[in-house]
Amino acid sequence: MKIAIASDHAGFDYKERIRRWLTELGHQVQDFGTFDGKTPVDYPDFVRPAAEAVARGEFERGIVLGGSGNGEAMAANKVRGIRCALCWNAESARLSRLHNNANVLSLGQRLITFETVSEIVPIWLNTVFEGGRHEMRIQKLESIVD
Repeated sequence: MKIAIASDHAGFDYKERIRRWLTELGHQVQDFGTFDGKTPVDYPDFVRPAAEAVARGEFERGIVLGGSGNGEAMAANKVRGIRCALCWNAESARLSRLHNNANVLSLGQRLITFETVSEIVPIWLNTVFEGGRHEMRIQKLESIVD
């Protein structure tokens, strides 16, 4: 799977670990930055380009990280065609794909352990959208224009 990944300084360590792990599993991962966990940066500068690449179809999915993951999810969801889900456990990840067809995952490094992340990411990548009654809801989301 082709995956875009991005973080700010507060999500840098998990981003690096996820990027290496996914690459070892055979996924094609492109890192949109940041490339330094010590220098404070503004998450929209990295999250938006990753989300835009997913929205253009260059990547099947995206993963964005920060301290809480909230700002990253907000930034990604500003991009038309993105359905970014902030997930904190395996069930929230499963449902974000099953019912919401989330194409970007947001994670908060300061709020969840990497053990939890290692449960979330495979579930999120491998859960297939259920469709059916949820398809109409996704279409309604897509029809919302600012």
